[in-house]
Amino acid sequence: MAKKQTAGRDNLGDFAPKFAELNDDVLFGEVWSREDKLSARDRSMITCAALMGQGLFPQLESHMKIAKQNGVTKDEMVELITHLAFYAGWPKAWSAFGLAKKIYADD
Repeated sequence: MAKKQTAGRDNLGDFAPKFAELNDDVLFGEVWSREDKLSARDRSMITCAALMGQGLFPQLESHMKIAKQNGVTKDEMVELITHLAFYAGWPKAWSAFGLAKKIYADD
């Protein structure tokens, strides 16, 4: 079983408690836990692709770390970014590679 997500409550619990609850309990607690429908590894790859495509690099960095924990290899992340460069944009790929190099530095 995956570690319980508390980022919402940790960061926004006092300021935006409902958003924090939805983040931790619904998005991560219910949606991400549906591994009988889609594995956490696959969800990580899809999420990284969506965040890169939108240029949301602070969130992408967090999700690349989760992707690595969920078994996405350095080679797979490199291929994901390379593939998306043609669909999401070359500058976004450069930015994503900067994050991936840092996250996968020990691989």
